[in-house]
Amino acid sequence: MAKAKIEVPELKEYSVMPVLQPGVMKGVGPYVSAAEFQEPLGFPGELVDNWEEKAVDKLGDLLNRYRGLRVFLDSCVRCGACTDKCHYLLGTSDPKNMPVARQDLLRQVYRRYYTLPGKFFGKMGWEWGKKLIGAREMDKEVLDDWYNYFHQCSQCRRCSVFCPYGIDTAEISMAARNIMDTVGKGQKYCNQIIGKVFKIGNNLGLPEPALLDTLEGLEEDIEDETGVKVELPLDRKDVDILLITPSADFFAEPHVDGLMGYAKVFHEAGVSWTISSYASEGANFGMFIGSYENMREISLRIRKAAIDLNVKRIVFGECGHAWRVAYSFLNTLAGPFDFLDPNYPVPQHICEFTYNLLQEDKLKFDKSRNDDMVLTFHDSCNVARATRMGDMPGGQFMIPREVIKAACNHYYDMEDETIHDQTFCCGGGGGLLTDDLMDIRVKGALPRMQSLKNVVEDHQVTHLAAICAICKSQFSKVLPYYGFKMDQIVSVHQLVSNALILTGQDED
Repeated sequence: MAKAKIEVPELKEYSVMPVLQPGVMKGVGPYVSAAEFQEPLGFPGELVDNWEEKAVDKLGDLLNRYRGLRVFLDSCVRCGACTDKCHYLLGTSDPKNMPVARQDLLRQVYRRYYTLPGKFFGKMGWEWGKKLIGAREMDKEVLDDWYNYFHQCSQCRRCSVFCPYGIDTAEISMAARNIMDTVGKGQKYCNQIIGKVFKIGNNLGLPEPALLDTLEGLEEDIEDETGVKVELPLDRKDVDILLITPSADFFAEPHVDGLMGYAKVFHEAGVSWTISSYASEGANFGMFIGSYENMREISLRIRKAAIDLNVKRIVFGECGHAWRVAYSFLNTLAGPFDFLDPNYPVPQHICEFTYNLLQEDKLKFDKSRNDDMVLTFHDSCNVARATRMGDMPGGQFMIPREVIKAACNHYYDMEDETIHDQTFCCGGGGGLLTDDLMDIRVKGALPRMQSLKNVVEDHQVTHLAAICAICKSQFSKVLPYYGFKMDQIVSVHQLVSNALILTGQDED
């Protein structure tokens, strides 16, 4: 695999604070969105006239609408608890990638325009007074710093776990991106993808014929492998389950192997199900840009598909931010979902579904089919720190691991301080999974690569499992930069697919 000319940081223990290099990651940020991608989302196509005032006004609007944002901006005492918790700080050494410093890029503007001292000193024109309270005018230099460094935040919320006040840096990053979109400086990658969902129904712009062809091909693959006809239906009405899954599951490795695993599980469970061509996408990039309006539009597609197809329940596939939006926002953005069967949770994760079948002893596995792998598991940020699974605390940690262990003989966790709610980000989340940000993606992966290296050396682990489409895509790209192979990342339901014995399956 050819590698871009990127300076890969040396692997080191994550407890080691890097020597700070101010400005080392200062640049132009990701590609700026063109008008054709801005306008369908309700944003101006280019930087508007008088944008400074409009940016400040939008900040005021967000402060009035979201009480938590003001609390987060007011609460920081600069204690330093978050300083070394960001994977981007550890990978880049740029001090503006400290969570507190990144927050301050917006907090300084907030203090200038929305606190009494800021208004006073701003009116009097005393620069020393504004510096005293940590306030700045909204200007082009500030905007450039926002665009650069708020796109070096994957909104993973690891820093929030360690913050004694619970300040959510992700909410601040989301607000900054929303403000920039509002004045006409949005990110191409996220906004182009959201537009595809509005137009076609998925991030990749795959039309219904392409989806149908893909699903029929997977049906043939499963039948060739097992001798059992397993359906992957599209737009089937009056079924039990609507599957909402990331579009990567339709075409990319290892995602597509996970989709085949879902299909096998549904088949063996004896439930009817379908995918919707209208709402075939589980991912919701509206969250990445902090636009609840666009999050809602995407979520409403799922509601419409569920109503139109007359399903009883909704199950989400392996995607971290799809699950976060579903778990945390779906009912308030697009609900109520009282037309679904009340006997089932709304929503439900595919790992929950499979785990419940395991508890009922309804699935038969041959674990030896995965004996070519020694597994560890990457807790994806949005699952680990923003959701739950099942009806027990910590279910989001336990359930995926139990599914893996049911399908595999050889499993080891990474160190305690790098998993569960302390998990390190893959480095490519939060709308950063684009080639123009490959440098920050590689550097941001550093702590996770170190913890993987440790478990490889200690337990001869060969493969890393994950339940997030972005994590899997990110790892397949960055693993080779650190001396691993791109195919060492696998889907959890890929392991299920390998080991699950279907009723009537041809035995070797």
